Amino acid sequence: MTPRTLRITIGALVVVLGLLIIGAVTWVTQAADGPKQPIEFMHTVHVEQNDIDCVFCHRNVETGAEATIPAIEQCMMCHQIVNNENPKVTNPLHQAEIAKLVAHWENKEPIDWVRVHVMPDHVRFVHAAHIKAGFDCATCHGDVGSMERVKQVRSLNMGDCVACHRENNAPTDCTICHR
Repeated sequence: MTPRTLRITIGALVVVLGLLIIGAVTWVTQAADGPKQPIEFMHTVHVEQNDIDCVFCHRNVETGAEATIPAIEQCMMCHQIVNNENPKVTNPLHQAEIAKLVAHWENKEPIDWVRVHVMPDHVRFVHAAHIKAGFDCATCHGDVGSMERVKQVRSLNMGDCVACHRENNAPTDCTICHR
């Protein structure tokens, strides 16, 4: 290897290492604070102040595998009334986020939410089974209603799930969760 080739190789390694470090820092920051969303949805306003239950927006959670993110039509069901002209909406930040929502609605553009809780593709997690067993959403998701930005609060890895199944006398057979 010539000195020039060695310098190029070392330079390339430094660039790759730098990108890996930047990616790791970004991941840690998002894990600590939760990912930035295209619209800063205020769970505190919806859950704490307006006492809206998780199931009202995440309607599929009681019947399907996924909790599902509400469609923009569902958001607008309320926000056609609760909008920037509503005297109750006085916070400029809330007004700005509602304006973004309305713009998506008017332009017929979906909102590209960033997924917060991610399971590997080979894992089958059925929300409905856990809800029917009596688990509150906060068991796995934490107190989302008090979060400024939703973040993952449990590891949700295999050890975490198996420990929970054992504690609650739920099945631990591999085929329960693995495809």
